[in-house]
Amino acid sequence: MAQPKLKKRLGDLLVEDGIITEEQLMQALAEQRKNGRKLGATLQSLGFISEDDMLEFLSRQLGIPLIDINQLRIDSQVVALLPEVHARRLRALVVHDDGKSVTVAMSDPADLRALDTIMGLLSNRDVKLAVAPESQLIESFDRLYRRTKEIASFAEKLQEEHGEDKLELDIGLSGLDGDGSEATVVKLLQSLFEDAVQVGASDVHIEPEEKLLRIRQRVDGVLQESVLNEVSIVSALVLRLKLMAGMDISEKRLPQDGRFNMSIRGHSIDVRVSTMPVQFGESVVMRLLDQSAGILSLEETGMPAELLPRFRRQLQRPHGMILVTGPTGSGKTTTLYGALSELNEPGKKIITVEDPVEYRLPRINQVQVNSKIGLDFSNVLRTTLRQDPDILLVGEMRDHETVEIGLRGALTGHLVLSTLHTNDAITSALRLIDMGAPGYLVASSLRAIVAQRLIRKLCLNCKKPHDTETRERVWLENLSQQSLAEVQLYQGTGCQNCNYTGYKGRLGVFEMLELDEPMMEALRRDDPEAFSQAAKQSAHYRPLAFSALDYAIQGITSLDEVLRLVEQVDLWQDSE
Repeated sequence: MAQPKLKKRLGDLLVEDGIITEEQLMQALAEQRKNGRKLGATLQSLGFISEDDMLEFLSRQLGIPLIDINQLRIDSQVVALLPEVHARRLRALVVHDDGKSVTVAMSDPADLRALDTIMGLLSNRDVKLAVAPESQLIESFDRLYRRTKEIASFAEKLQEEHGEDKLELDIGLSGLDGDGSEATVVKLLQSLFEDAVQVGASDVHIEPEEKLLRIRQRVDGVLQESVLNEVSIVSALVLRLKLMAGMDISEKRLPQDGRFNMSIRGHSIDVRVSTMPVQFGESVVMRLLDQSAGILSLEETGMPAELLPRFRRQLQRPHGMILVTGPTGSGKTTTLYGALSELNEPGKKIITVEDPVEYRLPRINQVQVNSKIGLDFSNVLRTTLRQDPDILLVGEMRDHETVEIGLRGALTGHLVLSTLHTNDAITSALRLIDMGAPGYLVASSLRAIVAQRLIRKLCLNCKKPHDTETRERVWLENLSQQSLAEVQLYQGTGCQNCNYTGYKGRLGVFEMLELDEPMMEALRRDDPEAFSQAAKQSAHYRPLAFSALDYAIQGITSLDEVLRLVEQVDLWQDSE
């Protein structure tokens, strides 16, 4: 194709169209000589023109379409026609291929050097150009240039290089020193981790079956899977991971835990590894923690504005226990770390007892539990109380002894933060009693309980109004105790931006219960029914489902997510 070309210089055309002034052009050119950036980018950084106006101008002047990449369904095989390294450097993406011609979206189609390179790389095709926002292109690179083919290729190569009988032994004896970085198994794992980080996966599962190897990634709380036929390589993968995590490579009959740190795409990733024997080998689950992302503030967790001051007020108490509850993966640790970051100051001694230590915090003494040598929660907790702490964080209230020591620590002048695996705030206090703690001790020590869940946020690019059915609206009005006739709910239709799920990202949903005198009196009497009744009548208590519904009404999440949360916390019968 003939390369589209501006008839005059970009700056002159922008002045002629009245988009910028001559003075602004002179200022931008002077700035461009300093920073070496393109004129269009310089004009945008100076605030003289918006990205949208620049894209519309280029589309009009060059006679090429302006496209929204997020609205397209793009085949990853089509994207691969332009190698990733060139796509990222040139800010270009192949979005369509009809067999004879390809459409390439660029952020700056007036860049003749970039065009020449693209023409050379795609010389066997007729190239049609389109213009697209640079931000969309950058997001698309991570979504579309997946490592799926690369992983499959390394898996096939690994199986070819080693016979099934000697595969595990070879990998175990090699790859430990400098030469190991070139081993195929290491490249395979590197690709696996890079792919997981690209899509924002929180966990990676490696699951062997009789005739295939299933690899699953948890993204926004939902598992996405791919399948490899080379099931015989699983022993090599598990062995290598055990070596990296400092685990016993000779033990295959018992579950093991370990961890290691690695750098992926400029991110420092802490990997927690758990292995478990299954029917056809060992299953591995890896939790990926991005240490370079930093600790989320309480506001960033999604904690509502009306709940934040109440929670912070509790954190400023000199003593007492505060519990954060919910199932595994509900964001409890994130909330507690956010609280610790606010409490962390030179005048306070803070000690944490965790299993495992997830994020490293300055000035805080963090203890890793190790039950194999007797370093369990209760033993460490006894020692920490002799270390003159002001604040204690106990990773989890797991047993009677830990609960009682924690409660007595809270009673004797320490602020104790901890977690508990319960459905909601009300049942948490009762759970402590079920674990053997005396009711009077719980009443005297426990100050507040925060229960939380994570819900998925609607993709901003593809969310559309959702027409609720009559039964859905009746159920919602029964739950919220208000008329929702004028409320517009939304649902995600699925697009390129959200991998066709309709959701992108998650945020926390919270409820908070602050113990008052009627609740404490019920606990002293060991009367769970009276405690539940007093809690529900508390002026500030709002159940989790109500918080989720607030987000649905605001258009942040969908009705389906509200229903899913209600089912999780077993409130369905109460809302009927």
